[in-house]
Order: sequence, then C-alpha cells, then structure tokens
Amino acid sequence: MRVSAFARRNLKELVRDPLTLFFGLGFPMVLLGLMTLIQRNVPVRIFELDTLAPGIALFGLTFLALFSGLLVAKDRTSAFLARLTASPMTAADFLLGYLLPMLPMAVGQTAICLGASVALGLPLSWNLLAVVLALIPSALLFIALGLLCGTLFNDRQVGGMCGAILTNVAAWLAGIWFDLSLVGGTFRKVAYALPFVHGADGAKAALAGDWGALTGHLLWVSAWAAAVMALAVWLFRRRLVER
Repeated sequence: MRVSAFARRNLKELVRDPLTLFFGLGFPMVLLGLMTLIQRNVPVRIFELDTLAPGIALFGLTFLALFSGLLVAKDRTSAFLARLTASPMTAADFLLGYLLPMLPMAVGQTAICLGASVALGLPLSWNLLAVVLALIPSALLFIALGLLCGTLFNDRQVGGMCGAILTNVAAWLAGIWFDLSLVGGTFRKVAYALPFVHGADGAKAALAGDWGALTGHLLWVSAWAAAVMALAVWLFRRRLVER
C-alpha cells in the first residue's frame, strides 16, 4: 500500500510537467518524421523505417533516465524525502515507487512511436508487439540509470548527466543514426560491451522476427539493468542511513 501511494504521487508529478510529455513523446516523433523525410529525398538507403523505428523507440526511452533522476534528486535535496524517512518504507520501497510509474510511460512511448511509424509506412504486424516487449529491459535500464544519478547528484547535475550526456552517448553507441560496422575497431567493441546497441539490435530483431538473435540481446541488456538497479538500491540505502 505504501509503495502504491508513493507511486501514484510520482505519477502525478510526471504528468504535471509538460516538458515530460514533449521530450518523452513529442521529440522522438519529430526525429522520426524528419529522418523519414530525409530518406524519401535521398537515393541511398540510410533511414529505412524497419531499422529507424526501433532505434527511435529506444532513443525515446533514454528520457526516462532524466525523468526518474530528477524526481529522486528533487525529493532527496528537499524536505520531502527527509520526512518520508520516518516512515517504515525501505530503500527498495522508495525506488520501486519511483520505478512503477515509469513502466506504463515506457510502454506508451514505444507504442506511440511504432504507431507513428506505421502511419509513415512501416508494415503493420504482430512483431510490433514483440518490439514493445523487447524494449522493456532497455526501459528498466534507463530508469535504473536515472535512479542512480538521482541518488548521487542534485537536480541540476542530473539534468546535465541524463539530459545531455546520456541521451547523446546512448544514441551514438546504440547505432541509431548509423551502422556501427561503418566505424568498426575499438569504438564498435566498446559499443557492444555496453547495453545500448543490444537494446536497439534486440528491437530490430523482434521487428524482423529473428527470435534467436533477440534472446542474446535481451539477456545482455537485462544483466546490465539488474546490475545498475542493484547499485542504485545499495547507494540509496546508504544515503537513507546517512540521514
């Protein structure tokens, strides 16, 4: 009950901010439309919808790190979280309360992005539902990164870390704008050691119905998400004890 009440409060905080709706829903749609328009006016295959749509859907999820990080940072640096520490809630309860409102937002963002892609010419199929499911581990990863940053930094620092740095790093290392094989070398090896490109490749595999490739990508992203979430819970617990 206490987690549910806290989660409802956080959901209200999210929908109350119009910037959340713009960056989480509007900005990826603008990019999707722009890239599709560019593809229609160039003679070579650069931004085809079958590879662009899953990548843009993943890019939209990067903003979950910003939203969750700002929520935690603002509560931590204000008197709100200090008052809640007197309640029986544990560190895991707090972070679960921050995480739960993000999951329906993640599913909604992905569904809207794929729906817009269908309107732009992506074939409608049941594999689109598989893409939504395949991106849930990536959503959990970005939420966990936001919770971790919100635990460590104040709201201004979170804005820089999750709003500017993380979104760009994730987009480049996920191969959203270009094929990583075009760069190759150390850059490609580093990218495939991190989870972002596996999230994008997993979504592309789900759209193509390549279930064998999908499994490996999901396991890699899920392992990263679990590790980051465990670290966030441990650090958040330490901060509560310090209070």
